[in-house]
Amino acid sequence: MASTTAAATTKIDKSKPFFPLAGLANDGWSTEDEATATCFCGAVQLSFPIHGPGFVGSFVCNCSDCHKLTASMHASNFTIMDTHLKHLRGQENLKKFGQSKTVFYKEAGKDNTMTNYFCNTCGSLMYRVGAAFPGMSILRLGSVDDFSLMETALRPTMEQFTKNRVSWKQPTEGTTQFYEDGLHV
Repeated sequence: MASTTAAATTKIDKSKPFFPLAGLANDGWSTEDEATATCFCGAVQLSFPIHGPGFVGSFVCNCSDCHKLTASMHASNFTIMDTHLKHLRGQENLKKFGQSKTVFYKEAGKDNTMTNYFCNTCGSLMYRVGAAFPGMSILRLGSVDDFSLMETALRPTMEQFTKNRVSWKQPTEGTTQFYEDGLHV
């Protein structure tokens, strides 16, 4: 029979900043207005607004692109206006891969390229940019250093591509559901 330890029964207050051991960097931060996202090895770090101007929104995506990019059944993302996304370090360490055969293809002749920016050292996907939504970058919630923000300011408000959601995953609680992407209705 397993014994219960104090650490195992202590609940984490998710309303307060929480920076668990998650990768090699330990210099992430958050304020009332801004926070950081860092790759697994710490070579790349970004800062972004967590509300107001520059913060577009947070969402769960079930599209086939996100399935492959995350090696999972969905991705938890947030969108930031490029004018408000700051590279604190490692921009020169980012490698990019882009292609135009994506789920955002809507009209023949339109540029549908999605470009992914990865840390060249550890391979962490830091953000995506798409011709279908110019001037914005899509970051992954898992790259955010303050884990409490996943429960508070960055909690997803929409779930998109529900047509591709696996049958064993329930709709994300508290989100508006979109059969496709929620951008091109």
